Amino acid sequence: QVQLVESGGGLVQPGGSLRLSCAASGSIFDISAMGWYRQLPGKQRELVAGITGDGTTNYVDSVKGRFTISRDNDKNTVYLQMNSLKSEDTAVYYCNARIRRRYGTPWSDYWGRGTQVTVSS
Repeated sequence: QVQLVESGGGLVQPGGSLRLSCAASGSIFDISAMGWYRQLPGKQRELVAGITGDGTTNYVDSVKGRFTISRDNDKNTVYLQMNSLKSEDTAVYYCNARIRRRYGTPWSDYWGRGTQVTVSS
């Protein structure tokens, strides 16, 4: 099996910072894109930040300049550094990774169970 485990969420004051981590483990041959999604209260899940295997990144407009996505391929881990947090960033954040378990098998998207980020004074 493939498992993605997020960590680093919690409660932070507006203007503060958090760093989320997501480690993929299990039967993994290769990981291409990885990303962070979030689901705001009453909203649909949205892509916050994504990163390709060669390091190309993209961000939703609302977090540009504040969040930075990165990855450590040796550890099968993706990070999301979140600075200047706002109350509207409060959400459950989900890790996603596109993985093939063996060469020649289809690529599949895997999800973590989510980590809560709460920005409040």
